[in-house]
Amino acid sequence: MTTANICILVTILIYLLMMIAIGAYFSRINKSTDDFYLGGRRLGPLVTAMSAEASDMSSWLLLGLPGLALATGLAEATWTGIGLAIGTYLNWLFVAKRLRVYTQKLGAVTIPDFFAKRFGDDKHILTLVSSLFIVIFFVPYTASGFAACGKLFSSMFGMDYVMAMIMSAAVIVLYCTLGGFLAASTTDFIQSIVMTIALVVVLGFTEGIVNGFDNVFANVQGLEGYLDIFKGHMIADGSVGSYGALPIASTLAWGLGYFGMPHILLRFMAIEDKNKLKLSRRVASVWVVISMAVAILIGVVGYSVMKSVPGFPQYASNSEAESVVIDVAKLIASHGYIPAVVGGIILAGILASTMSTADSQLLAAASAVSQNIVSEFFKVNLGKKASMWIARITVIIISVIAVFLALNPDSSVFRIVSFAWGGFGACFGPAVLLGLFWKRSNKWGILAGMISGGAMIFIWKFVVRVAFAGSVLDIYELLPAFILNLVVAVVVSLITKAPAKELVDTFEQVKAEE
Repeated sequence: MTTANICILVTILIYLLMMIAIGAYFSRINKSTDDFYLGGRRLGPLVTAMSAEASDMSSWLLLGLPGLALATGLAEATWTGIGLAIGTYLNWLFVAKRLRVYTQKLGAVTIPDFFAKRFGDDKHILTLVSSLFIVIFFVPYTASGFAACGKLFSSMFGMDYVMAMIMSAAVIVLYCTLGGFLAASTTDFIQSIVMTIALVVVLGFTEGIVNGFDNVFANVQGLEGYLDIFKGHMIADGSVGSYGALPIASTLAWGLGYFGMPHILLRFMAIEDKNKLKLSRRVASVWVVISMAVAILIGVVGYSVMKSVPGFPQYASNSEAESVVIDVAKLIASHGYIPAVVGGIILAGILASTMSTADSQLLAAASAVSQNIVSEFFKVNLGKKASMWIARITVIIISVIAVFLALNPDSSVFRIVSFAWGGFGACFGPAVLLGLFWKRSNKWGILAGMISGGAMIFIWKFVVRVAFAGSVLDIYELLPAFILNLVVAVVVSLITKAPAKELVDTFEQVKAEE
């Protein structure tokens, strides 16, 4: 191992030890499952904002998004970013405060718990179905994070991919099982700072190494459609395609996913003061716009680096291009000891983007199993300590399953995340919006819509898009699934019995308190 690699490795190890130390610290604070899953509703506005967005961005911010921009040009990456920016702002503006008030009034500490109490589901059927969907979609989502860590260490240090992926997963599981929600939120806040530093350093270095943005754009000027947000250019084969109204609408649909993301919604529920959400919204929205813009620009600059720097890897696919930030970090590290430490910080940023999402996903999935399925649906009475241990064991079990799903090193982080993101948006987005803003919605409508949306994700992804590839039906599965869920939920709610008076009264009280 070279001296530069040793410096990088030491930097990363220090960072990982800090995360574990935070988990150990908060393990002494957690006294109940409410602490473990929701931090006792005592998050400050900055931690709320940045932990929500760090848990949202995941490894695709530093791997998937730059790789997509490098491999296909501006169109898909830009419209995806615009959709996510709009979704972020609207989610904070409309959902955050009312969800905080509603869940506190109902005493709900998880999203399935909120559904059951909001719609008067005494038999906890909604709890079971929503919890199962959480596990179904969070396992591959978590697996994508583990895969990103494996790619990082395998590419950087020549380690065996599987061994590197398992070691990374073990660190995430360790601080997550120790410290719960408070540890995850605090580390996410720190990780958002590290991610920001990594983005800025990578963009500055790559722009410098190709001698300015004039050269960057000169290098891609000859690629037809590469800089056109209404076209697309595949560097793998040089093909050019149009990006019309339907593909744009399909890509903008990424923003719909925000309304159904359990790990983001939990941050809204956990803030210490609902009136501080305005500050959180401003901080989160600004950070998201800037970070995604920089990530996309890194992809474009990365193409110039690939073409102008001798010995730099030549990417032939989207999956390969996702390593561009890792390869830039290696290039920086080759310039001396201090640059090697900087390279280590960049790689720590990739770890941060991965870990900040994986820990939140693991907690949400663990709460779905231990709190919602075991305690509520099967009505198993557990003491505080027993419930905490079941939660921790659930985190470990889900992580083991995710590790097995992440064994393939050639999988695309961006594509895996897009599927899981679509699943949550389609299953829970309409349910959250109708539950918060339509008092006539009832448990049968929400249940029918949730199942319809979840089923449509699989049908559209693996049947429709395969059968009609390249046609107008080859659109992001979140859009048709979200619309179907919404329509089914409204129709079934209207043709079935209206919700009980006490549920409507609670709805009106929450509306007045907000």
